[in-house]
Amino acid sequence: MTFWRGYEKDETMNDKTEQAIGVFDSGIGGLTVVRALMERLPFENIVYFGDTARVPYGVKSVETINRYALQIAEFLLKKDVKLLIVACNTMAAVACQAIRDLSPVPVLEVIGAGAASAVGATQNKIIGVIGTPATINSNAYARAISLLDHDVRIFSQACPLFVPLVEEGWFEHEATRLAALEYLKPVKAEGIDTLVLGCTHYPLIKPLIAEIVGPQVRLIDSAEAMAEEAAGLINARQLGNPSGRSPDYLFCVSDVPYRFQTIGERFLGRTLARVEMVRL
Repeated sequence: MTFWRGYEKDETMNDKTEQAIGVFDSGIGGLTVVRALMERLPFENIVYFGDTARVPYGVKSVETINRYALQIAEFLLKKDVKLLIVACNTMAAVACQAIRDLSPVPVLEVIGAGAASAVGATQNKIIGVIGTPATINSNAYARAISLLDHDVRIFSQACPLFVPLVEEGWFEHEATRLAALEYLKPVKAEGIDTLVLGCTHYPLIKPLIAEIVGPQVRLIDSAEAMAEEAAGLINARQLGNPSGRSPDYLFCVSDVPYRFQTIGERFLGRTLARVEMVRL
């Protein structure tokens, strides 16, 4: 199932085939999407922006999230990207329409892809969703899932501590385990068989979450679904990079690039050769 319908083939974009895909997130979490894109689209150039100076987004107001999201989108559009991917679930839930109104290129977001994967995975039609307070309060996942299957029961849980813990690099820390036990207890009690990781930071603690919810619950990581959506759009729009050269990856952050690089390399399993600090 695709969520980019309406972006019909546009001949004027054929000259953009070698331009990068723009990906952005509130911090390091969007690297889960970058990793999936690297695997699914190995010849595509990528420009990533992580707003490390202003993370976390999930506890901020709707107005603030919209303002920050549009600033980042404008920055990436100035890089002449051919596609924007909103890797941050909070920004996708709150600001996606504003980003689409601004952007002359297609915009993809993680919520639709994650919802479709969850509906396809559930057997008992009881789905849990965990995310930041802003994402959960927006009901974006509940709406997206219900549109696909009205019979699904959805139980949502905000997990405000997960993002700062992940940004700290505490993937296996006891504090993270204690928070996860507390957050996941009520969702697990509802008898879910599918759990949506409704924040791109959460796959970084996926083994811990899987251990707590047990093997009977399937975890939905929207990053892989997002990469498939991007591949489908690029193929339909004939925007694939034909150069065959090794791709160029640029990582931009708004603060402390060394810390981002250390955690990012640990997660991606590769050297981040180009990490730049930029001010919006």
